[in-house]
Amino acid sequence: MKREGVRNPGGKADQYPHTHLWRILILVLLLLACLPAPLAAQEESQSGPIEIITGTIEPESSHQYLLPGLAAGDTLYVYMNGTSGNLDPFIGISGSGFDRRGLNALFMDEVLQAIDAGGDPLVVIPQFNDRHFLAWDDDGGTGYDAILVYTLPWSGDYTLLATNSPASLSTFGNFRLTVGINAPEVMSGTGVPTGDTIVVLDREASELDRRVDEVTGTLTPVKPETFHIISAVGKGDILYARIEVPLGDPVPVLLLTDIGEKPLSAEIPKTGANSSTLQFTFPKDQTNLRLFVFDDTIAATNTTVDYHLLVGINDPDVLSGAAEETPYSLLDPAIPVLVGFELDQLTTVDQKNENFGVVGNIWMRWTDPALGFDPVECDCSFKVYRSIDEFVRAEGSQWPEFTLFNQQERRWTQNIYISIRPDGMATYYERFWVILQAPDFNFKWYPFDKQQFYVRIDSLYPEEYYFYEPWDEKIAVGSQLGEEEWYITDHGTNISSVNLNTQNSRFSFGFKAARHLTYYYLRILMPIFIIIILGWVPFLLTDYAKRADLAGANLLLFIAFNFTIANDLPRLGYLTFLDVILVTTFVVSGLEVIYNLYMNWLATKKQKEYAQRIDKFMVWFYPLAYIVILGVALIGFE
Repeated sequence: MKREGVRNPGGKADQYPHTHLWRILILVLLLLACLPAPLAAQEESQSGPIEIITGTIEPESSHQYLLPGLAAGDTLYVYMNGTSGNLDPFIGISGSGFDRRGLNALFMDEVLQAIDAGGDPLVVIPQFNDRHFLAWDDDGGTGYDAILVYTLPWSGDYTLLATNSPASLSTFGNFRLTVGINAPEVMSGTGVPTGDTIVVLDREASELDRRVDEVTGTLTPVKPETFHIISAVGKGDILYARIEVPLGDPVPVLLLTDIGEKPLSAEIPKTGANSSTLQFTFPKDQTNLRLFVFDDTIAATNTTVDYHLLVGINDPDVLSGAAEETPYSLLDPAIPVLVGFELDQLTTVDQKNENFGVVGNIWMRWTDPALGFDPVECDCSFKVYRSIDEFVRAEGSQWPEFTLFNQQERRWTQNIYISIRPDGMATYYERFWVILQAPDFNFKWYPFDKQQFYVRIDSLYPEEYYFYEPWDEKIAVGSQLGEEEWYITDHGTNISSVNLNTQNSRFSFGFKAARHLTYYYLRILMPIFIIIILGWVPFLLTDYAKRADLAGANLLLFIAFNFTIANDLPRLGYLTFLDVILVTTFVVSGLEVIYNLYMNWLATKKQKEYAQRIDKFMVWFYPLAYIVILGVALIGFE
């Protein structure tokens, strides 16, 4: 009897016996993946509320935040990092508010005491922080980032201080502050805000709503107007300004304008008053406002007015003069720029065209907070740019641009370097060669003249943005100047204001130079002296015909000599000392020719004895007359 099998049309029923089992296993795994995660895994991934705040810290300033209603046993996580400038963050937790100015003063006292005691002032920092904070951190995160983990010992309100490190109070920049409750991912800097409010900025304690600046200035007949830049204001902010002058001086007008210099408010002072005030409420957020201070009568009366200006936002005490300055500035101050010049070589002095060539180095140094950076982020202690274009592309277009006022031809630049430190201090260096105009040349005492040379550097920005100061360490004259005719006797600098399109700073490097006189003694003055002697020698001869020939030859010799040195002399509209000598010598030589011809004529007229009597007098009178004529010429020249 034949056994019946299972039908399999393909004939492969036994080839893959486990196929259906694998399909069932895959289906089960897919179903498990779709099921909710176990409770323990869910609890592990859960996170508490997270909030991220951004802001700006200026040198020796701080932000204070209130952390209300925290519960005992919760863990507070805080991460603070700088996002611009060279900010070195510091964070601290306290159970009450902070008096930042008082803390700074107390901190400096303890540092000074440690120094006086011969101790390490850096040891004071952690000891000081431990006494005044429940928890704190400086540089606990990546680079200079601050990181803090603190389990709250009681329920209630806490205060968070976000500021710059006590070890580097001058650092500044924008920051990112991440705060979380029971959210450990904050420590990695990857926390995502949950939309919860954990911290509340205490604007009053941080002095963000109130900003006050105190400045002084001077109006002169040359500069009867100036302005102060107001960095930024918000909608509803109230500007208060008070200007005060000494009794008897006119009070300048205050004029507030927007960035396009459209007037927003003005205050014309009352007659007889020595102060004036201005108040204005801003209808919207604005930046780059200008507060002008001017007096149109100063130029006409030729007077100078010193003023004291108090400007503030949201502080009515400004109007009475009782307001105090705040850490956060309202005004953008003018930036001082140190300027130096090193003269390496005096390549040429063109007397006829009144110009000179120099090889020199220009140095500038200024500090602009906008240039600050985090050295950890770029892994560098300074940045270097090797061209202006490279610097502008990386840092922005505003820098203390300048021009050489007396530049006559193109300035050939060999090297340019701009280096920037993390605190925003920039140093500019340029080595160049150029031809400069010298309108101050005066050749009156040529070749005994001393000439004044100037290199004049003019700022292209008004003094309200940049003003020059001399950089004494970078002012020098090279030991090998290369110009063999001249040697420098003195040099110095001067800072002044010039009226371009506005009042701009001018740096002037001046030096005096005199000529090496050996050439003039041997090649010009000695030959002239010999010609004068040759003009006297014929007086010793009794043959008047030969004397006339010698005098004429001497005159021709002088004329030829004058043509020889003519190319070395500047062609001026006035006589020089050497011109006087040459003209006097020429006139006396000509008179000598006439005299000897006259003596020869007397001799031919049988009056030789009369000629000899005159000659005995003239042989001694000639040198004396020469000296007298030259002296009279020089006195008239003086």
